[in-house]
Amino acid sequence: MEPPEIFNRGLRRLRRDRAAPGFANYSFVRDAIVEALLDRLDLVKRDFADALDLGTADGSLARALEARGMRVTASDAGARFAGEGVQCDEDCLPFPPESFDLIVSAGVLDSVNDLPGTLIQCRRALKPDGLFLAGFVGAGSLAWLRKALLAADQAAGDAIPQRVHPLIDVRAAGDLLTRAGFVLTVADSEPLDVGYGDPFRLMADLRGMGAANLLAGQTLPLTRGRLAALATSFAASAGPDGRLHERFELVFMTGWAPGPDQPQPARRGSATASLAAALRAK
Repeated sequence: MEPPEIFNRGLRRLRRDRAAPGFANYSFVRDAIVEALLDRLDLVKRDFADALDLGTADGSLARALEARGMRVTASDAGARFAGEGVQCDEDCLPFPPESFDLIVSAGVLDSVNDLPGTLIQCRRALKPDGLFLAGFVGAGSLAWLRKALLAADQAAGDAIPQRVHPLIDVRAAGDLLTRAGFVLTVADSEPLDVGYGDPFRLMADLRGMGAANLLAGQTLPLTRGRLAALATSFAASAGPDGRLHERFELVFMTGWAPGPDQPQPARRGSATASLAAALRAK
């Protein structure tokens, strides 16, 4: 028996298709992720020929890779984002082993049902010594919105749904890379603070990104009373200028597929100097 899925796959595809036409107006979080991924890629002193853009969205990352001379395969769960590329869920990749020497993913892995499976499939799709780079919204994000939604639901006195899905922190991201078989792994994070004059613009931004609630089985709507409570909470939390700063914590993953020419740890017991002796000498 397969475990229940966290995210509604059909709803996720639908939300991405609906977001596609106006995505440029709401892409600021993904734009920040793309810029950070390209900065990390520029630090790598080697050439890549065949790249997969996993979760291509508006294609900005794919175009940047093509400008660097790469052949790029674009894929996305949404048909409109995928375009002439490959439509597929990130945990159901159709690519043969060792198809790419670079896989990049911006802004989608936080809402994948089987993230460990996704990472394993990405590692298999990489050639030996291939590079995996990903960034997504991680744990610590949307702290005010989470708290305010919970308070509004509690005040309504009905069932309390989970309106914002669980997110992955940096430590878990690094562990997942290692478990998937990547080597030379790095996981780090960067904050992105965004100011809002009302809570409904924040919620509109999330819808425009295709990042509204995607959890399976969540059907309790935000009633007028809940929305009024949300507005009251916002007014109480806003600064003197009437604005509130919400944080998106951006988590980044870097890992390499194992390869014969990579640096290897020394064989256990092969040291020629004693650490204890070196410490005594100091």
